[in-house]
Amino acid sequence: MTLTILTPTYNRCNEIKKLWISLQNQTSKDFEWLVVDDGSTDDTKSIIKQFQLESDFPIRYIYKENGGKHTALNVGIKTVKSVLTFIVDSDDYITNDAVQSILKIHEKYQNQSNLCGYVFLRCFPDGKINGKKFQPDEKIASYIDTRVNGDDTNADKAEVFRTHCLIEFPFPEYPGEKFLGEDLIWVRMARKYKMVHVNKAIYVGDYLENGLTNNRRKHNIVSPVGCMYRAEEFLKSDIKPNYRIKGALQYVIYGKFAGLSIRDLIKKSKYRGLVTICVLPGLFIYQKWKKTYS
Repeated sequence: MTLTILTPTYNRCNEIKKLWISLQNQTSKDFEWLVVDDGSTDDTKSIIKQFQLESDFPIRYIYKENGGKHTALNVGIKTVKSVLTFIVDSDDYITNDAVQSILKIHEKYQNQSNLCGYVFLRCFPDGKINGKKFQPDEKIASYIDTRVNGDDTNADKAEVFRTHCLIEFPFPEYPGEKFLGEDLIWVRMARKYKMVHVNKAIYVGDYLENGLTNNRRKHNIVSPVGCMYRAEEFLKSDIKPNYRIKGALQYVIYGKFAGLSIRDLIKKSKYRGLVTICVLPGLFIYQKWKKTYS
């Protein structure tokens, strides 16, 4: 088995069938579907059991107590035995040739040890590409170079990782917090590995009204410690100045939501000058968000 399609899910029993149908339609069945149920209270378990009976590919199901998507990913990744892992959300689906496309590009680049995986395009249900195409096609570069410094951070892509790299860079977990931006890990990984960027859409996704993406700021505010450390990753010198400033602002804002004093935030940071410059505007935004989202 070359590929595991890893799906963390929480109360998505009415949406996950679209993904299952797209897996049934794959032109290559060299994959396993691993569903990690993050404490669902709906009929997810029984629906997955039915899928297991009807599918012509292997399905594994793991149930855990609710802890957030990143904790579900950690649980699942520890059990993956395949070379590649493709994270696909339960309310999205993939194109019929997605697995075949992944295996084809992996066959071409599998012997390059400096790679942590492959990045494909995502599209919306109407076929429109989410964000920018890559220049050039099959560009080999890091997440920082292509996505952050390439000004494409607001668009989602379809990342397929070498499993050993995900094991090497697990998602940090903070007590009481159920949300963490995945790009914290992508940025850390980018400081050691590159990826192949492929101009082919294999992932179809939209943003549900009650989904994580559409409610990101609210989730950030109630999980401020992780968001503070995520922001800190963007303060380093390999990041473009505008994103470093944004990171410093977020470091101050979420640090305050985490209950830290400005003095402690400055003292804790290796980039005290940049953080100090952003204290006043950061406090202004913090107070504004506190009124809006409290």
